[in-house]
Amino acid sequence: PDMATYYMSSRVCHYARSLLERALEGGYNFIDAQLGTETCAGTCRFQEHLAELPDLIQNEKFFVTFTDVPFKKNENSIEHFAATLQKHVLDELHEHFGIDTSDEALRATIEAHNEICDINLVSMVCPKYLILPYLRETLEDLKTREADAKPNYRVKVVLAGSENDDPDFTKLIESCGALVVADRYCYGSLPGREKIEIRKGETALRAVARHYLETSVCPRSMEQSAMRQRKKYIADVAKEYKADGVIVESNKFCEYWSYERVADTIILPRDFGLPVCSIEK
Repeated sequence: PDMATYYMSSRVCHYARSLLERALEGGYNFIDAQLGTETCAGTCRFQEHLAELPDLIQNEKFFVTFTDVPFKKNENSIEHFAATLQKHVLDELHEHFGIDTSDEALRATIEAHNEICDINLVSMVCPKYLILPYLRETLEDLKTREADAKPNYRVKVVLAGSENDDPDFTKLIESCGALVVADRYCYGSLPGREKIEIRKGETALRAVARHYLETSVCPRSMEQSAMRQRKKYIADVAKEYKADGVIVESNKFCEYWSYERVADTIILPRDFGLPVCSIEK
C-alpha cells in the first residue's frame, strides 16, 4: 500500500494501511458512513484520515463517527457503552437515514440474530431477512446428508488471530492438508454467534452493550483475568470442534496481537496441551 504508507507509516499494521489505500483508490465511494471504534490504534488512524482528508470519499452523504469501547467489564462500562452506542450509532443512523432505532426495532433485530445463532451456518454480515429462508432450507438438507467415507484432511485446526479479511489465507492452510474447523478473529462468528439475552427490566440497547462487553475476547483488555479467559476460550473452541491444534496469526506491527500471539504460543501448549503454530503475516 504505497500511497497509504505516505500518509501513515511503514510501521503501521498493513491491514490499516491497506484500508486507507483502498479508500485513496476510490474503493469506498459507495459507502455512506464509517462507524468507527477507538480500540486498535492502526484502524483509528485510518478512520481519522477518512474524517480529516477532504474529498477522500466521493459521496456527499458520507460521515464518520467514533464509538468509545470500554476496556473493562463492569456496570459503569455497560452504561457508558450503551450511551455511546445511542449517541454515535443509533442517533446517527436515525438522523441521516431515517432508520427505526426504537427499542421495538432493536428487539426484533435481536430475535432474528438469535435465530441465526441457533442455525449457526452463516457469516455475521448477511442481512438476516434475506438469508434466513435459505438457512432453514439448508438446515433441513443437512439432516439427511451423509459424511464422506474418507476424510480429505490430515489434521483439524482452529485458526485464531488479528483482523484477517483474507479467505485465501485459509485456502492456503487447507491446501497443505489441514482443515480449519473454526476461526477466532477480531471480528466474526467466534465470538459473535452467541444469543443475546434481554434481561427483565432491561432495554434492548443495554442488552446489546452488556452482551458485547461480556462476550468480547479482544486482546485490548490486558488484565490477567481477561488474558487467561482468552486462552481458555481458544482451548474450549478447540475442544468443542475437536481440533488437533491451533494456528495463531498476527499482522505485522499489530501491537495487541503481537503480544497475544507470543502468549498463546507459550500458554496453550503448557496449560492446555494444545500444539500451536505461530505465524506473523
